[in-house]
Amino acid sequence: MKTIKDFAWPLIGILAIAISGYFLYQELKTTSMAAVWGAIVAIPPHRMAMAGLSTLIAYAALAWYDRIALLHLGVRGISWFFVAVCSFTTYALSHNIGASVFSGALVRYRAYTAKGLSAAQVAVLVALCSFTFFLGTILLGGIVLVVEPQLLSRLKGILPGFLTDPKTALIVGIGLLAFVALYVAGSILRLPPLHIRKFKLEYPRPAIMGRQLLAAPLELLGAAGILYFALPEAVNPGWIAVIAIFLASFSVALVSNAPGGLGVFELVFITAMQITDPGQKDAIIAAVIVFRVFYFWIPALISVVVVLLYERSRLADLARAPQASAVPAPPVVAPGLDANRIEKKLEQKPL
Repeated sequence: MKTIKDFAWPLIGILAIAISGYFLYQELKTTSMAAVWGAIVAIPPHRMAMAGLSTLIAYAALAWYDRIALLHLGVRGISWFFVAVCSFTTYALSHNIGASVFSGALVRYRAYTAKGLSAAQVAVLVALCSFTFFLGTILLGGIVLVVEPQLLSRLKGILPGFLTDPKTALIVGIGLLAFVALYVAGSILRLPPLHIRKFKLEYPRPAIMGRQLLAAPLELLGAAGILYFALPEAVNPGWIAVIAIFLASFSVALVSNAPGGLGVFELVFITAMQITDPGQKDAIIAAVIVFRVFYFWIPALISVVVVLLYERSRLADLARAPQASAVPAPPVVAPGLDANRIEKKLEQKPL
């Protein structure tokens, strides 16, 4: 039976799109699409190629998320190619549908159960990938706020006033890095799980934790790199500033629950660039469009083809008996999840 919560988040997402769309229209109503197209064409080929390479790095790091989660589960028999295709399809679809790395469970369930994983193991895999992304955002955000705490002043009027104060931003940055340090210490020292209300943080093995600290920042740096290389030098505020603005824009877009952060991401990014000159604003809009095309739309088109081909092959294999893979059985753990409880829920309400 549907509850109020089932309708609340979609309504919040629609409301976020409507509000951000209105303010984005006010921001861009004097913008000429011909001028924006001219700005896109003006991006040098080598910088466009670097933006494409940044996209590949971002999606390769996302595939590493899945590989890390499989290693945490003790699963080693699934090929890198299969993991990469599954991860790419998952994120390409979820980036456009909404909630980014926090969605896409259905695609993973279809793919990984075909390789012998249980529903609980897939749930833990999804949770660990989500936490890896969260950890990378915390780590990069903390570094940026400690190195350049004044960067949040660009978001006055969007973020609460106390957060845009450099002193507060520095304290927040130190706090974020302290959280990462606690996670690292808990993994190395094999501390018992940390309970924060209903959230249960299980510390993984140090080898898994180390990979998380490499993969997550790499994905975010790759995604931010698309914008960095698409921006012309005249309006490019520098690598650190672009990362900070990207993290803020992407985080606000995720919290808004708008599908793909549509409108929300663009509004925050354009506002934080603090450009008033119409010609320079055209270049920023062009960079955001390039980011959408490279990181969202092209992967989404490819992923639809991959899903259709995969489902076609599954239908063709229905006549053949499935081969069970040697996969370790639960119990398995991930931040915030209890595999046995998940298994019981899935038995009561199958996917």
